[in-house]
Amino acid sequence: MRPYGSLPAALAGVAVLALIAGCSSASDSDKLETRPAATAAVAPEQSAHPAGDVWGLGNPVGGLFAEAATGQLVALEASRDNSRMLFVIDPVTFARLDPTGAPNEQMRTLLLPAHGVGLAQGKPGEVLIPGDHRIMRVDIASGVTTEVPVDGDARSVRYRDDGTLFVGTTDGKVRELSPDGKVTDTISGLASADALAVTGNHVAVLDRRQTSLTQLDLGKDRLGLALRAGDGATNLITDPFGRITVADTAGDELLVYTAGPLVLRQRFPVGSSPYALAYDQRSDTVWVTCTQSNEVVGFDLSTGIPKEVGRYPTVRQPNSVTIDERTGDLFVGSATGDGLQRIRADQRKKGQ
Repeated sequence: MRPYGSLPAALAGVAVLALIAGCSSASDSDKLETRPAATAAVAPEQSAHPAGDVWGLGNPVGGLFAEAATGQLVALEASRDNSRMLFVIDPVTFARLDPTGAPNEQMRTLLLPAHGVGLAQGKPGEVLIPGDHRIMRVDIASGVTTEVPVDGDARSVRYRDDGTLFVGTTDGKVRELSPDGKVTDTISGLASADALAVTGNHVAVLDRRQTSLTQLDLGKDRLGLALRAGDGATNLITDPFGRITVADTAGDELLVYTAGPLVLRQRFPVGSSPYALAYDQRSDTVWVTCTQSNEVVGFDLSTGIPKEVGRYPTVRQPNSVTIDERTGDLFVGSATGDGLQRIRADQRKKGQ
């Protein structure tokens, strides 16, 4: 597909939003012009059999993540009566694991101390889960959960290799926490801090209510350059090349940025309400779920001109997706309880 948009248009967006960001503060962030945060479109009934294998998890999946060091899948149950269940799943056998790593159908879940709203990589062997006034750190091998207190309702978290945590909250603040959990910096001025991107020494924030992407000026403790992120952005993902790919769910597009300075590099149509994102570093491919069509679509970014390389039917309401970095296998979770899907890397190569 041919990208469209231009650098002048991107810089114009920077000029407009940078002015807003530079003038915002904790006292006036509630006066920003906002829109209701975009969400995943409601999926229709399935019209095609999901590709690959499907395991009946029996629970709606609200978040899905392949932990890099252990290779285990971690599934967060979608909010249902403030659920606190977290599943640890072997990606090869699809068996749930107990805290020792052994298959055990009698020990199906880890019970979190609070409701979680997302999953992110922590230090090797650890998954980070933001929640109300805390970040939960789950050790995958032992099943032990520890908590880092946060002032506010945490909605996003990212770990940096030096042990620093960046935490975004619903009131538009981003806090930098030292490895021992102490707040070393707080930057205000956004409507909400819904997703964070750490690329090298740069940190950027997705604000769903302003549908914008803003780079933080860490050296000056303030918001930096900002760009409009489509008509209703929901999620983002980073890759080793420093790109930040954003799903514009309301605008049916994918947007690709780089930070330092923040620039919109690519913009291309996807359709069918793109939502969850995963990156396959083996093939430099971004996979995005489309909830209006119950599909997952892959785009090769290696040439600078995104090219569709695969499209597969999924389980219903595919609100989460992840890649096992060791094998390249793709996993999709159903938010309506219709199962956990695996599309193997070799199946995708064969076009199955």
